[in-house]
Amino acid sequence: MNVRIVEFPETKVAAVEHCGPPELEQETARTLIVWKLEHRLRDPLRYRSYGVHYTDPHTTPPSAHRVDFCLSFEGEIAPNSFGVMKKVIPGNRCALATDIGSRYNNQAAVWLYREWLPQSGETPGDFPIFFHYVNVGPNLREEEMITDVYLPLR
Repeated sequence: MNVRIVEFPETKVAAVEHCGPPELEQETARTLIVWKLEHRLRDPLRYRSYGVHYTDPHTTPPSAHRVDFCLSFEGEIAPNSFGVMKKVIPGNRCALATDIGSRYNNQAAVWLYREWLPQSGETPGDFPIFFHYVNVGPNLREEEMITDVYLPLR
């Protein structure tokens, strides 16, 4: 797997928080999608999709699992019934690897932690691992999914 060290720029986002079982993540993500469509934020280059993963679903009890689903967004966010709020993914020096395939079995994230990090001489940063969902949409097949995985470093 190819890993590059990159400088990820500070990115303002519209975010919805998911707290609970990983099996229910799709429902939370759909909430953000409905908000996105309601606000006509359709340009995938301008409004990029992210997931900030505070916990590992393989090692965290389902009730304690946390992910923020985000959309890069510079504007103001009015109080809303969707629970969408303004957050920031801070600028970070990151290890970047790309995963192709199912987002339910992200091999790049596992590989970064288990294989690359112990051999790299690097130390994880203070911000959690996050994913940029490069391509999204209802007609996207699992084998076509591209996810850039960012592991913040010190």
